[in-house]
Amino acid sequence: MRLTETDASFIYMESASGPMHISSIYVLNGEVPFERIYQRFNDVLHLIPSYRRKLMHVPMSLAHPVWVDDTHFDLANHVIEHRLAEGTSLEDAVDAAVKLNEPMLDRSRPLWKMVAISGVEGKTLLLQMTHHAMIDGASGIDLTTILYDLSPDSSPPTPPTNEWQPEPEPNAATLINEAIQENLLQLGNASPVDAFKKGQAQFEQLRKATEVMTRFVSNPAITAPFNAGFVGPKRKVKWLKKPFSEIREIRRHLGGTINDVVLAIVSEGVARYLDDHKEKTKEKYIRIMCPVSVRTEDQKGALGNQVSAIFPYLPAWPMRSVDRLNIVVEETNRIKNSGEAQALTVMQETMPKLPPLGMAATQLVGTAFDPTALAARVPLPIMPNMGYRPPNPNYNFTCTNVPGVQVPQYMCGAEVTDTIGLLVLNGTVGLSLTILSYNKQLFFSFICEPRLLPDLDVLIEHADAVYNELYDAAMADN
Repeated sequence: MRLTETDASFIYMESASGPMHISSIYVLNGEVPFERIYQRFNDVLHLIPSYRRKLMHVPMSLAHPVWVDDTHFDLANHVIEHRLAEGTSLEDAVDAAVKLNEPMLDRSRPLWKMVAISGVEGKTLLLQMTHHAMIDGASGIDLTTILYDLSPDSSPPTPPTNEWQPEPEPNAATLINEAIQENLLQLGNASPVDAFKKGQAQFEQLRKATEVMTRFVSNPAITAPFNAGFVGPKRKVKWLKKPFSEIREIRRHLGGTINDVVLAIVSEGVARYLDDHKEKTKEKYIRIMCPVSVRTEDQKGALGNQVSAIFPYLPAWPMRSVDRLNIVVEETNRIKNSGEAQALTVMQETMPKLPPLGMAATQLVGTAFDPTALAARVPLPIMPNMGYRPPNPNYNFTCTNVPGVQVPQYMCGAEVTDTIGLLVLNGTVGLSLTILSYNKQLFFSFICEPRLLPDLDVLIEHADAVYNELYDAAMADN
């Protein structure tokens, strides 16, 4: 099974400093024996065929990699126990989970892992890691509906009728032959008139997308402290947990959507953080990358990536929280009315395909000859704030909003009380946020590279203050 263009890009982008697996920490209410968790994964494994497939590169990079059955698959390599000292606090256990999440997944095996963490009184933590080449945010939520139950006393799933038998791994000659045939077929099907078939509408979409990308250069963002150097391999995570009902009250009384309220909280929190650090923010702007699912109804439940993005451009200076929300609403309405996400999707579909041959060096990543490993061991220095930093033609951070299940989920009878998202970091983007709704709660999960953002607590405090100001304003308007 050949990786799609988008899925393969997450393999090509990966480095020792920027692993490309998406992870979550699930906090269970109860100390669940590891043996029960292991048995649970064994019981549901037949429902997730991709969990037994590994990555295989095509010789000479003649095509994108393929997924093949792992003929030596062993669940013990993927569901692992990690014991902490008895009496470990929840915060320290989360820190330990983040540390376990820092290395790349082993590319010689299926690209997922689950670590059951014990040692917190009355709690069990599950660190679930799955490579971005396999899932996006929406398909990750679909995956939880298989791994977790909706009742504490659910019965195990119906076992498979036949024992799993892996397909033999293709040899090099087979991979080369398939790649050549696919390349010739694509070449034969290519037509110079294809670009004209959809007429003016497609050209208009491409024009819009070009405008969006041009603004990255013509209207650059501020270079925040967390963009002032290349990301190293270390990570730090903090999270906020808020009642979803309160977010709805803010939206109902002050306007906008749930996404608008979230963007107001995080962008104003970042603006106040920049002001605290004496950054020159006057007439400068923050650019945020917000993934947008383009998954259709018939793709629901399928793994892989079906995403586009929008890039809200918001003031970098601090202001009243309600004013911030109004500006966010104005900007997101502009983006919606202009159809930017759809335009970027069209551009992505019509752009020249990634040449696998040009990505051949990425086959070394994760091996003993990995050229990115040295950079991970000796990160480049951070650009100091000398009163001026050059403008940033990139985005400042990612903020992904993932709608989750709004009822309790259970693992081996223990309720999931908290879900903490661990998004990827790479390049000069040293901060990312996962906003996840679960069981009528909204979780704001901040992940950063601690060299670039050593005081994440300060940012969290600002975001929390903005949330409280918006909620108070909404209640005053009630």
